[in-house]
Amino acid sequence: METPPPLAPIENSNESYRSCCIALHLSGLSGIVLGFTLAHVIVPLVIWLIKRADSPQIDITGKEVLNFQISFSIYFLIAGALCWLLIGFLILPVLLIIWLVYTILAAVRTSNGETYHYPMTIRFLK
Repeated sequence: METPPPLAPIENSNESYRSCCIALHLSGLSGIVLGFTLAHVIVPLVIWLIKRADSPQIDITGKEVLNFQISFSIYFLIAGALCWLLIGFLILPVLLIIWLVYTILAAVRTSNGETYHYPMTIRFLK
């Protein structure tokens, strides 16, 4: 996995842009709230498509969130397939905890004006 490009500091941006970036990070949790399987990818995608022209920071954050959500969707699919070998039952809860922690950590760091790059992410969108 290649190193992501550096992000501009969020603290110098407009407060509404920072709020939008926080919403993008937290929109990944929409799959839990809505109970829809791909909502954790579709909701951030919709927000990003609507707001990406407003600020370069929103555009970069949206790509980061989508890369993370798509990557973890793939990881969950692989772990689900490994349930046939009984190993997936051990991997799935660990993945779920990691996914929740990284999503919340990203939102908290963004609210503090810091930039956040998700670890364990495949860069689909650059």
